[in-house]
Amino acid sequence: MGFFVQLTEAIAERQSLLMTGLDPNPEMLQSWAQRRGMGNRSFLSQARHWIKAVVEETSPHVCAIKASLGFYQALGPLGLELLLEVRDLVPRELPLIIDAKHGDLNSSTALAHYLFRDLAVDAVTLSPLAGQDIAAPFLLYRDKAVVITCRSSNPAAKKIQYHPNEADPLFLQIVRESQLWGTPDQVLLEVGTSDPKVLSQVRQAAPERVLMLRSIWSEEERVDGLLEAGLSDSADGLLIPMPQNLLVEDDLAEQAAALKGRINRRRESWLQQHPPGEADRCELWLAQPESDEGTPADALDALIVDLFDIGCLLFGEYVQASGAVFNYYIDLRQIISDPNLFHRVLHGYASLMEGLNFERIAGIPYGALPTATGLALQLHKPLIYPRKEVKAHGARRLIEGDFQEGDQVIVVDDILISGGSVLEGIAKLERSGLVVKDVVVFIDHGGERDRSARERLKAKGYQVHAVMDIQRITRALLAAGRLSQEQAKVLG
Repeated sequence: MGFFVQLTEAIAERQSLLMTGLDPNPEMLQSWAQRRGMGNRSFLSQARHWIKAVVEETSPHVCAIKASLGFYQALGPLGLELLLEVRDLVPRELPLIIDAKHGDLNSSTALAHYLFRDLAVDAVTLSPLAGQDIAAPFLLYRDKAVVITCRSSNPAAKKIQYHPNEADPLFLQIVRESQLWGTPDQVLLEVGTSDPKVLSQVRQAAPERVLMLRSIWSEEERVDGLLEAGLSDSADGLLIPMPQNLLVEDDLAEQAAALKGRINRRRESWLQQHPPGEADRCELWLAQPESDEGTPADALDALIVDLFDIGCLLFGEYVQASGAVFNYYIDLRQIISDPNLFHRVLHGYASLMEGLNFERIAGIPYGALPTATGLALQLHKPLIYPRKEVKAHGARRLIEGDFQEGDQVIVVDDILISGGSVLEGIAKLERSGLVVKDVVVFIDHGGERDRSARERLKAKGYQVHAVMDIQRITRALLAAGRLSQEQAKVLG
């Protein structure tokens, strides 16, 4: 079970958006321990008893539990042992989030392995200043999640977080950028604020993301405002920490139940105030890049420019797979080494595949196999592919992967030039009893100028869907100043 499914099931089962923070703060625990006759015990002993009590009393009323790594590290080796006890105490159906604010690239791979494999936690908070590279080692664990800290609540942080100006502050740029690093089920956002206006800004910039608040709302009257600002279209998508002062109260279970009830009444009211059916829509939301002027730019044009900048378009004399000779070459294999761009390319494909009927994804070898694999993971559809050549040993399969005769397959390729490689792959799929109706490509080389490849496939009963064509690429690169007029003529 992945983190997102685990979280949504916990929200539904416990009917709660509350989250417990297990942070053994010495100042906070002193009065709690004294009331229980443990004032003379070591802090480690006090913390152990407090953690157990808090988990037992709040687990029925919360959807997640979070532990701040720094408190446990401060206790030395015994603190890390205590963290292992936390893992054992937290019910497995509740997600356990480690609040690490990690930002060091050199230790990311080792920390990801420790947290996700050795400690078996479900998510970790990260500092975003190193960019997507900080998240990549953690996102390799498909069933886990990362929480990107986009804003801090301490006053001194405002000088940095509101740079260069309040109209387009850095923290909102982090919100927009971090959404390109992973899907909503793997990348969440942590927002440190007690101001509903700030939370509303983040929600508008990230409508599909789960937002996690910091434990900073001490005034109860702020709860309604934060809910109004931060709830998603389905009246969830917001993790609200239990106020820290409640975690040392003698009637913690009762207060947690009461707070959960209050929040749920506000959620019900929220749903009644919004148009019916709005929460039932499931749309693919694409984060919009921004232009230099700070206004949303065309996402596809921005993607074209970024692909050009990493060397996906080369000029010279190149022989294509079809045998044709072009004065340029499009090399989409470059994208697999740039996770950010690769993710945006996958979104381009996925937007075309939405609404099409298919049970499996088939990638045309070899160029489209990484893309087909990424789409299979993103869309949760099984992957198969026709072999370019049948092995003379082993199972000698024509099609790799599991399938049943009669399964409907959508074919994925990178560039449509003549259609020959696509038809060759489809023939192998159909000989194996599979049904093909749709072909999705990233670039239609002919576009509206030369529809011969499309018509060739259409004549055989296949519908082609293309993210872009050469004409669109030429216009975007000319507008961005990346091409000379001579190069534009070469592209046609």
